[in-house]
Amino acid sequence: MTSLRVLAAMSGGVDSAVAAARAAEAGHDVTGVHLALSSNPSSYRTGARGCCTLEDARDARRAADVIGIPFYVWDMAERFHSDVVQDFVDEYARGNTPNPCLRCNEKIKFAAVLDRAVALGFDAVCTGHHARLEPVPGSAERARLVRSVDLAKDQSYVLAVLTSAQLSRAMFPLGDTTKGGVRKEAAQRGLAVADKPDSHDVCFIADGDTRGFLQRQLGSVPGDIVEADGTVIGSHDGSYGFTIGQRKGLHLDRPAADGRPRFVLSIEPVTRTITVGPAEALDVLEIQATKPVWSGCLPPDGPVDCLVQLRAHGEVHPAVCEPAGGGVRISLREPARGIAPGQAAVFYDGDAVLGSATISRAA
Repeated sequence: MTSLRVLAAMSGGVDSAVAAARAAEAGHDVTGVHLALSSNPSSYRTGARGCCTLEDARDARRAADVIGIPFYVWDMAERFHSDVVQDFVDEYARGNTPNPCLRCNEKIKFAAVLDRAVALGFDAVCTGHHARLEPVPGSAERARLVRSVDLAKDQSYVLAVLTSAQLSRAMFPLGDTTKGGVRKEAAQRGLAVADKPDSHDVCFIADGDTRGFLQRQLGSVPGDIVEADGTVIGSHDGSYGFTIGQRKGLHLDRPAADGRPRFVLSIEPVTRTITVGPAEALDVLEIQATKPVWSGCLPPDGPVDCLVQLRAHGEVHPAVCEPAGGGVRISLREPARGIAPGQAAVFYDGDAVLGSATISRAA
């Protein structure tokens, strides 16, 4: 195998540490880098629950020392704030439900970092994501994403925004290993992060209170909660505090006439109106999506039978997708429930990613 100059993104967790160790053991010239994503790390989640803390930077450095590779810290705080945090706030203000991990992969780890790495003479960026790469059929020079063997930890959904050019310079050494296997290997390698808990929730929201975070950013923007016929049944302090399909936290003034629970059906930030109704009103068969990225195949010129995943860790749905007005129209074989604009629709051929697009409307 050809030896490459590899930049290993090291978050301070067990996955990225083992990925860097495997890349070095394979004979590549590996340099570790930790991304400082906050100008004031103590303002982000502390402990082992996030990926933006001082503890994580120290853990990454110690892992690099054990592996025996050079290590640096890159300040990405300004870029992270504008491309991930501010995007998160802006999308909620528009009535959408964004996925910040997906945006971080797209804008930070495989745009800003990869661009800088290539400029510095590196051949590839290595991360600890649970996903695999394989050649695109009919094109040995192009790579496409494939689900991890550990489906419970698979991260192909949040990587599906990457272009084929970005994937051609990516390395995901852990896609053939379960999370339990990664931890066992880390212990065998003497890496102190072997038992470190996984990060979860949104890393830049210190207390895990998304609604409170958004209220601090956007202020109080009161409005009405209504039924489908326009009857006002409650009020709210900001439409950004809701997402399609939400049931809890509505604080309605009166129960439904039939006694059944209500769910958020639509969010209209301009009129500050939240519409609620029964669960079956959430069923959709047609989805419009924008900004398609076709990394695992050529852009289709007609209908394509595929599987589509509509949220992180969500189930897959048999569907037909086809180009429509610069975007993609997705026709589901069976209804899906609670599809939120702003989330990604990821198209699969079995376990292989064909492409992705951003959901703009569901009906």
